[in-house]
Amino acid sequence: MLYPLTFDTIFKDKIWGGQKIKTVLGKDFAPLPNCGETWEVSDVEGNVSVVKEGNLKGKSLRDLVAQYKDELVGKHVYEQYGDRFPLLIKFIDANDDLSIQVHPNDELAKQRGSGYGKTEMWYIMQADEGAKLNSGFNREVSKEEYVQAVADNTIQDILNIEPAKPGDVFFLPAGRVHYIGKGLLLAEIQQTSDTTYRIYDFDRVDQTTGEKRELHTELAVDAIDYHHYDQYKTQYKSEENASVNAVKSDYFVTNVLNFNQEVAHDYTQIDSFVILICVGGGLTIEAEGGYRVSLKMGQCALIPASVQQVTLVPDGDMTVLETYVP
Repeated sequence: MLYPLTFDTIFKDKIWGGQKIKTVLGKDFAPLPNCGETWEVSDVEGNVSVVKEGNLKGKSLRDLVAQYKDELVGKHVYEQYGDRFPLLIKFIDANDDLSIQVHPNDELAKQRGSGYGKTEMWYIMQADEGAKLNSGFNREVSKEEYVQAVADNTIQDILNIEPAKPGDVFFLPAGRVHYIGKGLLLAEIQQTSDTTYRIYDFDRVDQTTGEKRELHTELAVDAIDYHHYDQYKTQYKSEENASVNAVKSDYFVTNVLNFNQEVAHDYTQIDSFVILICVGGGLTIEAEGGYRVSLKMGQCALIPASVQQVTLVPDGDMTVLETYVP
């Protein structure tokens, strides 16, 4: 019988990474000097998650999807994605600004032979004073204006910069120029894709190679959505002891759960796996067969589609992201 699954964390050192994965989330990334990202649930080639606990310990996520199919991911999810698990879950610690970048949509990614596009969302878990991020442009921009701004090194003048604080949500559809700013710790939910077009990297030099990182300015041009939007931060109102929808897209739905009392969840109508991502406090997940798994801030669990009822028992106040494929 399938049960709520946890996975070994995959640690990624980055030129912009810091220490918060260890100091805030309590994850030891030794022997790496820093950690910019942890990949918690992944089916990306070369970085496939492995089950951490229970009877399926040591099995890869890819093997589980191939073996259990719709029992694990849901009937309509399996019909759409087959043996490919569709979501990638990360925690990101930006000790410095990330590169200004963009991701292609599915159509362009497939045209270029790079698999799938990348639509994503961020939930801010911790923010240093004055921390900011970029999502989109601050005005309507033509392709020609953009190309000139990159050439003139004035790209930052046309970016929309947003202050960020804990609890903020930003939804970033494929094509939206963005970067995570220095001082932010966040959870990221995205399509299973590692295709990124780096536009500008603040002229950083890699200490190991002594060279600047590769840019993908030409590839980015046709991937970008040049429109200006009135609202870039996702508007939702967090409520105590309630599940509030924050993001609803073709690729994933994400609800924010703030609870300090036990709650039963029935997933019968979803027909999808559910990933619970603890972004504050802690909880215990109780499932059929007496199975229990405890999560604290910075941990997550995959609830298979065949596990249709769980009880969440908070350890004090908890905040959890609940995400699934619609």
